[in-house]
Amino acid sequence: MSTILITGATSGIGRALALDYAASGVRLLLVGRDEARLDEIAGLCRARGAEVVAGRLDVRDRQATAAWIAAQDGQITIDLAIACAGIVSGTSAARPLESDEAMRAVLAVDLMGVLNTIEPALAAMRARRRGHVAMIGSLAGLRGFPSSPAYSMAKAAVHAYAEGIRPALRREGIAVSLIAPGFVRTPLNEAVVAPRPLELNVDQAARIIRRGLDRRKPMIAFPLILYLGLRLLTLLPARLGDMLLDRPGVDVPETRERERP
Repeated sequence: MSTILITGATSGIGRALALDYAASGVRLLLVGRDEARLDEIAGLCRARGAEVVAGRLDVRDRQATAAWIAAQDGQITIDLAIACAGIVSGTSAARPLESDEAMRAVLAVDLMGVLNTIEPALAAMRARRRGHVAMIGSLAGLRGFPSSPAYSMAKAAVHAYAEGIRPALRREGIAVSLIAPGFVRTPLNEAVVAPRPLELNVDQAARIIRRGLDRRKPMIAFPLILYLGLRLLTLLPARLGDMLLDRPGVDVPETRERERP
């Protein structure tokens, strides 16, 4: 039986991945904060034949997250851990900079929440010298976006972390996959007012991610043309890149989340 841990499983990409993986012979460890939505996704996955263990957790809580992951791995070893939990926050014409509280909240969930998930999973995987961890980054992690500075900062740090640990873990038999989606239609960004070139729905994104994870790809970035375009943008003079990304009329609501749960 394959055992897969997914945080952020109650919404967006995490939920879509849970449904995509749900099948007979699969054990899903689903983590989320909202009890009703967690019960709903757990029920849907069980209806598809999966064995499901649901954990009502906040990934900002390092100790609780680590204890739960260790307890689950102690029963049946985790084969794949996917850190999907995330929030978004940003700016607008009326709010050219994010508040300190919003920035720290984004870092707490999108960066520290990844570490709080991946570190305990890796501790067990390294002991048995096999496993696979995956982290949700973003194409926004390739270059700072004026519309979402804190989000870009958190995702850039996730990218650097995944890339930095990948060679050593490969030598230990553990795969590391960095997932960098472009625009995906999810509840997380439904209130965002901005151009969304080549936007995918969440099921399309989940299928692309699943194919990449099945192949244990180190980098799963999509859409490819947008990824290549942003890579090219990083080679341009900073002033020109700033001008191209500073789009009037963009409004990314500021998160109401806070640094501590």
